[in-house]
Amino acid sequence: MAENVKKDGFFRRIGKFFKSTKSEFKKVTWPTKKQLLNNTMIVIAALVIIGLVIFGLDTLFTKLAEIFIIR
Repeated sequence: MAENVKKDGFFRRIGKFFKSTKSEFKKVTWPTKKQLLNNTMIVIAALVIIGLVIFGLDTLFTKLAEIFIIR
């Protein structure tokens, strides 16, 4: 059964890919400049907070290791 199906050529498949990609991009709801800036600030704030938490834990564990292991 599968032998009877004619496969599209390489360039035709590439053309279909770009055509479908273009149609999908038209469906996308792009954020406004205000939304983009707001989301960017949220991500930066989250990164700073998570970085500070990791820094604090690293410092704490280092001090604990110095107290209990190095002695």
